[in-house]
Amino acid sequence: MHISLILLHLAGAVMLLLVAVHMVRTGMERAHGAPLRRLLGRARRGRLPAAAGGTVMAVLLQSSTAVAILACGFAESGALPVSTGIALLLGADLGSAIVVRVLSFDLGWLIPVCFFAGGVLFLKTRAQMTRETGRMVLGIGFVLMSLQLIATATGPLRDGGMLPTIARYLAEDYLTAFLLGAVFTWLIHSSVASVLMLATFASQGLMPLEAAVPMVLGANLGGGLIAYWLSRGMPVEASRLPVANLLFRAVGSVLALALFETATLPLEWLGTDAGAGLVNLHLLFNAALVALSLPFVGLMERLLTQLMPTATTKPADEDPLRRRISALDRAVIGTPRLALASATRELLRMGELVEVMVRPVMDLFNGSDRVEIVRVQGVDEDVNQAHSDIKLYLAEVNRGEMTSEEARRSIELTDFAINLEHAGDIVAKNLLPLAEERAQKRWRFSDEGWTELQDLHQQLLENMHLALNVLVSQDLPSARQLVVEKERMRELARASHDRHLKRLQTGTPESIETSGMHLEVARGLKEINSLLATVAYPILKRSGDLLESRLAQPSHS
Repeated sequence: MHISLILLHLAGAVMLLLVAVHMVRTGMERAHGAPLRRLLGRARRGRLPAAAGGTVMAVLLQSSTAVAILACGFAESGALPVSTGIALLLGADLGSAIVVRVLSFDLGWLIPVCFFAGGVLFLKTRAQMTRETGRMVLGIGFVLMSLQLIATATGPLRDGGMLPTIARYLAEDYLTAFLLGAVFTWLIHSSVASVLMLATFASQGLMPLEAAVPMVLGANLGGGLIAYWLSRGMPVEASRLPVANLLFRAVGSVLALALFETATLPLEWLGTDAGAGLVNLHLLFNAALVALSLPFVGLMERLLTQLMPTATTKPADEDPLRRRISALDRAVIGTPRLALASATRELLRMGELVEVMVRPVMDLFNGSDRVEIVRVQGVDEDVNQAHSDIKLYLAEVNRGEMTSEEARRSIELTDFAINLEHAGDIVAKNLLPLAEERAQKRWRFSDEGWTELQDLHQQLLENMHLALNVLVSQDLPSARQLVVEKERMRELARASHDRHLKRLQTGTPESIETSGMHLEVARGLKEINSLLATVAYPILKRSGDLLESRLAQPSHS
């Protein structure tokens, strides 16, 4: 077979591997994103639980990078301490190595099973969660198929002279092999795919362990580079996590490379097959890195706090989000289509202001910083101003000539602006005074009750992001998902209510003194969520997916 045809087959197989890994990750995120984020939120209880939680999440997502980006979001909001976040990322790298170990087994028999089961779930069902689960199963099938295609494509290379020559050179120049593994992993943005491909080369006899081991160690460094590169524009509170993980991985991989080159290691005991031994070495390296690095995460946190200090907090009038840069363009009022687009942009900014108010609520109940409470209440003034501006702007647009579709959209935007304003009032006038009252009376929630409220708050934040996406995209599947998540929020609130009453019956002191407060907070979070979900109703009504009544048998009298 001609070398160009071999390389074409190899390139296609590698690209299929990358697409398949992406399919598994996106399917898992879309189908089970909310439980995964709650799992991440619960990982704040210590370094060992954080490392274990990161491992589980990386196995489910088949990507340590995805876990790192999620953790950065939590760290940016202040919900995840730096030391705990670092432990979580170390555990995620171990989880990614476990994924490589599982996928490297001979699972050829599983390919048709994944294709059949995943195809049925994805093509023959309408439920969003079931379809995304089908996407995930299909992705696993494509991963296994791509590994077989890589093995087939590289078979003819064993008889050629080019690849063995390159492999012999890399075996003699371990530093080049190490750097090549790091750069290649960074370029394809997947350490799972990189190590799997190297293992396939080794098992085919195309690459000796003397070259493959440095490349796998370089792939571990490249895996840290991916998260660092993707988070480089984030605030310093978030970017500390991937920087710390990169430093740990750089030190660990360099020390392992030095040990490999200076000592004679019995690599044959890692596996009878070269590819299996390479995968086992990758897994062993990541397990050792977690065990050796966890005791030093506190030191790393202090080091990064000095090297990457938090930016000085800006006063409210310098906050870019609160600064009055209105999207309401009065020059296009005579063109309803453009004017409605301007109103949508301003409504999106209003929703982001409400998110600024909602996000720190649980932290304020936990610490009750009076200065922060006043700051958040000040944001409510901006929400109210945006609400008034949008209503007046749309009222002026309505005086011109509009199509029926434009008039309908104007009403929808006005209605959602009213609901966002009400959501801001719930935070400023209901939840924040309760936080002050809790601090003044020195009350505390029971551990179970506090966990329930945190789960409700986290679900609300996730639904808020989805609601704002629906506002802009007008996407029907996303609108359906938002209503599904609203029902999930309602079930969470109901379950919390029932468990709270049981705690009262057992006489839990914390539950007794905070009984009314617990129920009011849960009710407030649930009500805000319901207000956000209204953005989906017009879309579902037009598609015929919205019932007129929730009654089983509506009355006809």
